[in-house]
This record gives sequence, C-alpha cells and structure tokens, in this order.
Amino acid sequence: MNAQDVVVTGLGATTPMAGDVAGLWAGLLAGNSGVRRIDDLLEGVPFGDEMPTRIAAPMAVSPDGVLPRVQARRMDRCQQAALVASQQAWEDAGRPEVDPVRLAVVIGTGIGGVGTLLGMDDLLEEKGPGRISPLTVPMLMPNGPAAWVSLEYGARAGVYTTVSACASGAEALALGARLIREDEADVVIAGGAEAAINPLTIAGFAQARTLSKRNDDPARASRPFDVDRDGFVLGEGAGAMILERADFAAARGARVLGRLAGFGITADAHHITGPDPTGAGQIRAIRKAVRDGGLEPSDVDHVNCHATSTVVGDVYEAVAIRAALGDKPVLTAPKSSLGHLVGAAGAVEAIITLLSVAHGVIPATLNLAEKAADVPLDVVTGSPREMTVGAAICNSFGFGGQNVSLLFTSV
Repeated sequence: MNAQDVVVTGLGATTPMAGDVAGLWAGLLAGNSGVRRIDDLLEGVPFGDEMPTRIAAPMAVSPDGVLPRVQARRMDRCQQAALVASQQAWEDAGRPEVDPVRLAVVIGTGIGGVGTLLGMDDLLEEKGPGRISPLTVPMLMPNGPAAWVSLEYGARAGVYTTVSACASGAEALALGARLIREDEADVVIAGGAEAAINPLTIAGFAQARTLSKRNDDPARASRPFDVDRDGFVLGEGAGAMILERADFAAARGARVLGRLAGFGITADAHHITGPDPTGAGQIRAIRKAVRDGGLEPSDVDHVNCHATSTVVGDVYEAVAIRAALGDKPVLTAPKSSLGHLVGAAGAVEAIITLLSVAHGVIPATLNLAEKAADVPLDVVTGSPREMTVGAAICNSFGFGGQNVSLLFTSV
C-alpha cells in the first residue's frame, strides 16, 4: 500500500434493513428484506387508492428518533439520515484528529429535501405564508445534507454535493477520493442520502413504469436479473464512509478496512431515463475504475451490481459487466433486499462491497427464482458465498445517463 492511497477507516449507514452497519450486514447475510406495504403513507391522500404501487422500503429506524429533538426538527428527513450515517462512520473511524482545513465533506443526493418542499407547499395552501418555516429553504436545498455534516465536524476543506440521480452516492465517494489524491484533504466524510418515499415520487416513478406492482408480496417484489422482474422498489436511507490518505491513517494508528483503489465516471448521452442498450458508457466506467486502480480486468473477483430489477436495465448492465470483465466475477444485487435508495444507493452498496472484500463473503441476491437467459453470469443466490475477494467493483447508474464504478481492494 502506498502512502498516498485512499483508505476506508469508518462506515455508517441507516437503511431499510437496520439502523446501523452491523444490522445491515447481518440482515443481508440472513436473507432478510426491508420492503413492506405503505398503506399508512397513502391513507387520506387524494387518489391514494388509485396508486398502482403500494410498497416501499422505508428506513428501519427513523433518524428523527436518533438525533436530538430540536436538531431533528430543523432538518429534512434526508438531512437527518445523512447526519446519522456520518456520525456512525466518524465513531467507527475512531474520531480522527484532523486539522479542520484538511477535512472535507461530500454527500450526494438525487432528490434532496422533497419531503420539506411538499409539506411546506401543503401548509402554504392551507394556512398561508405566515405559517411557513423560516428554515424551509435550508431544509429543502440539495446541499443541506453535506452542510449539516460539515457543521457537525467543522469541516473547512470544502463541502460538496453530488447530484447525479441514482449515481449520486457513488460519485460522492469518487470525488472524496479525488480530493485526497489531489492533496485537498487528509480526511473526507463521503456518502449519500435520500428520503423520497412520498405519494408524488411514487406516482411519478409509477407513471414512468419503473416500479414493481407486486403489492401483495412486498418481500419478493424486487427481483434483479429474474425473468419475472417488473420494476424496482423505492427505498430510503443513507450511507457514509470515512476516507483517509493512507499515511495519515497510519500515523494515527487507524484501523483500515480496505482501499478505495479506483473509480470511473462516464456519461451515456443517450436518453434522459434509459441506459444505452450497447452498455458503452457503463463498460467505460468499469474499465476506467479498474485501470485507475492499477489492475487488470482479470483481477476483479466480484461485482456489486446496480441491478434495480427493471426489465431492460438489468440486462444492459449484465452486457456491460461481461464486456468489461469477462465471465469470472461473481455478482450480487443488494436492491433485492433493500429496494432502491436512489441517491443513497451507491454509498450503501459501496459499504456492502467493502464488507464483502473485508470478510470474504458475498450476500445472496433474493428472489432470483429463474435467471433471465440474457444474464449469462454467476449471480449468488440461495445463501451467501464465502470466497476470497481481492478486488471488487461497485456499480451505480443514474437517470441522465450517469455511470459510476468504484473499485475496492483489500489492504
């Protein structure tokens, strides 16, 4: 390991599976699901009974119950989740002692404070402008999650927000690694957060025909790579990593979990929502990440797939993985268990990827009863697979044709 390598020293997450990383990992290995019916959310909503999708994957532990009450009331749910995950990661890293001007924050989100936006709009129509919170704009702005984390830890090296749809969390980690490589920071709190389970976003995704309609079987609704997949399940949560320059981590005696060894960022320039069917942009992202990490495609043992359970998306990703890496890597798709956390997905799944590298275990993909014929790759099903994982790719692809691949390796 070189002195300038980017290493991971802390992890934090709040997800549909559990309120922390330990619970997330244990739930994945046990084959649990965080998807449930959301009739309570839709009750009383105009036209709520017409919603074609009535399932989602809310956070297992509401972040407003973790944070101090006064602080939580000043924050959107997305911001709360980001802060909770970052606090966990900071503690897990041993509370690094770092000059504030060498500490940066990068938190991505695909949608931001949409809950606040919709809630305040309802209040405006019902009660008038005098009842609107003076914190409305700070609560709905997309950079709010990063800003709150920077305030918590006094980060002064820069506070960044990546807004690239479902690739936001992964792009945040890539930017965090870049800041360390370019000597802009010694430590970066990086990750993603999203809390957009509400009638408007559900209706919007449903109208785009991207959501599963398996309302009577929530736990089996998300079916990446399965021949009967019919769309993703909307989830929420946050994930955060503490990234450090290797020599800085070594000097303070930090426990190193692994390396963020490389990243690749590309764009399709093909369609606002649909991926390029040739997989060209995804292929380039994967290859760039491998090359950036100084490895060869044959060195990659595992791919944590974006695989949302949409009809075309899963196939195009399989095409890209095979073209970029061949048939060797073993695949898994965490969205079968967690749903799709949108801007938080890349960060949470990066944590899962790193844990697979660190522990030599790949969680199984749920609900893969019959693999689609156009996915001729080795996908873990049934039970977790124990194997040596020296290098792993984590893929995140978003609306707008945004592609991010991260390469994690052991230390």
